[in-house]
Formats: sequence, C-alpha cells, structure tokens
Amino acid sequence: MCRFDKIIKKEIPSTVVYEDEKVLAFRDINPQAPTHIVIIPKVKDGLTGLSKAEERHVEILGCLLYAAKVIAKQEGLEDGYRIVINDGPSGCQSVYHIHVHLLGGRQMNWPPG
Repeated sequence: MCRFDKIIKKEIPSTVVYEDEKVLAFRDINPQAPTHIVIIPKVKDGLTGLSKAEERHVEILGCLLYAAKVIAKQEGLEDGYRIVINDGPSGCQSVYHIHVHLLGGRQMNWPPG
C-alpha cells in the first residue's frame, strides 16, 4: 500500500481541497508553487503511472484533468496554471499511484525541467 492509498483511507492526514466519488485532491506537503495540489484517483486499478494506462483507464484520466480544471477555478487561478504528470524514474515519479500536480499562483517558466 502506497502513501496515497493511506491518504484515501484517511490513515495519513492531508489537507483535502476537492473530493468526489472518483477523485481526491489535497495540498502537496512539499509545494513547488504557491498553489500545489495533488489529484489522485480513489481506485488505482493498476494505474501506477501514465505509461501503464490502458483503454479502460480513459474515463478516470479524463476525470483527473476535469477535476484539475474545477480545482483551479476554486483556487482562483484565473491567470493560468500548470498540470504535471511525472512518469517513471527518469520522469521523477516518487509515488507509484498515478497523480496529477496542479501548480499555480506564480509565473511558470519554460522549459519546465
């Protein structure tokens, strides 16, 4: 069981900013921007990273991105925001439960990494 599974089960505390039947979103404990929210599916279904996605995951992937849009509006990020999905060791993925980072509240730079 990974850290995010424990957050879903409320075994690890988190600052939840959004929750519906499929998605949970909470503030990152090591924020990289004034607003940094992690958005996760409540059911992993083998989806440890984006590279593991299969056709059956299309709906939940859409739910994650739609939740990001809803949360960005809720957080007042009208000027824009960045969505990040890290995948695998070279992509700097640290928790193997797919998740979306929503970053905002400052000017983002390019290239990002």
